[in-house]
Amino acid sequence: MTAETRAGEERMENPARNVKMQFILTGFTQELGFRVFAFERLGEDRVRTRCTVRADLVLVRRYGIRLQELPLMCRGLLERGDDIEETPTLIFSEEQMRACADERAAAKEGAAHKRKAPRRPVGENPGAAWRGPSQY
Repeated sequence: MTAETRAGEERMENPARNVKMQFILTGFTQELGFRVFAFERLGEDRVRTRCTVRADLVLVRRYGIRLQELPLMCRGLLERGDDIEETPTLIFSEEQMRACADERAAAKEGAAHKRKAPRRPVGENPGAAWRGPSQY
């Protein structure tokens, strides 16, 4: 298989992947218990379109989501959304927040299982090796 064939196969696999859509955070506001994040959608034609994502702060606290994580989570919501062209304003729903909290908990649990247990000294008197014999 040549490099040309492999490159051709990659292009044929997922034509929708070639359509690059970027979302740029332009700011946020606070409106009646909601944090509203403003983004600009930059399509393949390089035209900027304004869109917003609303996140309920009560739900954010309930699911233990940090405010610093919200902009990236909202951008992820926009990147996954198919209907962004029809509705320029999205709401970060409770189901989506619950799913994010579950994913974070699973990742934290997986990291805890991977972590090595702290090493314990072998003997009862671990410092005796470098002190030498005790002289009384």
